[in-house]
Amino acid sequence: MYRFPEDLFTEVRIEKKEYVHYYILNGEVEANTQSQVIGALIRVFDGHMWYTGTTNKPDEIQQEMDNLAALAQRNPEIYDHPAVKNFGCNKARIIKYDGANDVRAVTPEQREELVEHYLSVCVDESIEELRSHAGNYISTHVVKEYYSSKGAEILQDMQRCSVWVGCAFVVDGITTWAGKNLQEMEFNRLLGREREILEERDRYLEYARNAVDLEPGDYTCVLSPLATAMFTHESFGHKSESDYMLNDKTLREEWVLGKKVGSEKVSICDNGGMDHNGYTPYDDEGNAAGETWLIRGGVLTGRLHDSKSASVLGEGVTGNARADEYFSVPVVRMTNTYMAAGHDKPEEIVGGVKDGIYVRDIVCGTGSSTFTIRPGLCYRIRDGRICEPVRVNVLIGSVFQTLFDIDAVGDDLEIFDTFSCGKKGQTVQVSAGGPTVRVRKLTTN
Repeated sequence: MYRFPEDLFTEVRIEKKEYVHYYILNGEVEANTQSQVIGALIRVFDGHMWYTGTTNKPDEIQQEMDNLAALAQRNPEIYDHPAVKNFGCNKARIIKYDGANDVRAVTPEQREELVEHYLSVCVDESIEELRSHAGNYISTHVVKEYYSSKGAEILQDMQRCSVWVGCAFVVDGITTWAGKNLQEMEFNRLLGREREILEERDRYLEYARNAVDLEPGDYTCVLSPLATAMFTHESFGHKSESDYMLNDKTLREEWVLGKKVGSEKVSICDNGGMDHNGYTPYDDEGNAAGETWLIRGGVLTGRLHDSKSASVLGEGVTGNARADEYFSVPVVRMTNTYMAAGHDKPEEIVGGVKDGIYVRDIVCGTGSSTFTIRPGLCYRIRDGRICEPVRVNVLIGSVFQTLFDIDAVGDDLEIFDTFSCGKKGQTVQVSAGGPTVRVRKLTTN
């Protein structure tokens, strides 16, 4: 398609995105928007410096490329550069969402009716503690193209749609948001989910009415699949993004491949080819998605790479170079990351706890050597039974210790598609998953 300049590595990323947002707050429509953006990022590399330009006019890509090439220094050995060797040269066309399942075919009336129906069924204004209620619908459809002077020619698409219904309950001056977010790849899968929303609403209302503050301290914690998913993403997933290691000698020494880093019950994988929210068949450097086992049986077996990190650390690319927008430079990101299922039964995991906490869901979290997780719904475990709801401000643990403290892993793996992940000013869509697990000790305060 393009006349690539000689003796320079050049790539072109083109993205066409269509976005829809419909939002109702307390019966009033606050947003009803639909937008379309097309743009391209062009990068030229001479072995010493990247020259980058963007445009919203596809017919100006060649001109932008030529302008960037004029700034660069020609390098006849550019394709021997270690990072350039790692850029993909694949040719592929993967279009999954251009027919009846295309969210762009959903009419404004359909999405508005969906939100208004769920609000009418799932919001009960007679509930005394209700203070606010809202609902929204969001859909995104993206078509990406990737071309490079190495011969890559890739066309692929991705879409997602979601509906959310939320209620704010106030009990004793404490506000609790009860929300259920349903996210799918196709619109029809959002229909008929009233029971799920109502169950979540009632669960949070009961929690708001009865939860008591938990005394800070160390507790045995049982994490639900959703909580395990967040734990896996925050506490370990980010550590597997190897660009963090490039300027951190200590991190390299701590996370050496082949080192035992956790219980033999723990295995963690990242796979961009799965049909979930982090679906990335080809990354933004033209490399195919890989199934990368980060931990197997407690042993560190892999990490996530882009072309640069793989070349510096002497490891293979994994298809994890991702950019959130056409104008963003790709960085190492997770895709669909999950802790693999074990062989323990969830009821037996809970049954083995004399006094502890059951963490049903997570509001947010951050990961480093010490990770923090802000729980949503938590319950006290007494003599092997899930009992009264408790309020827990934050759970804190050491990644190095916690992975060893996992002494039970359930057979109930679930993948959750409602995650997004921020890094270096970019936010990409990811999925996270896991089974029920038991951690011998986490600290609350």
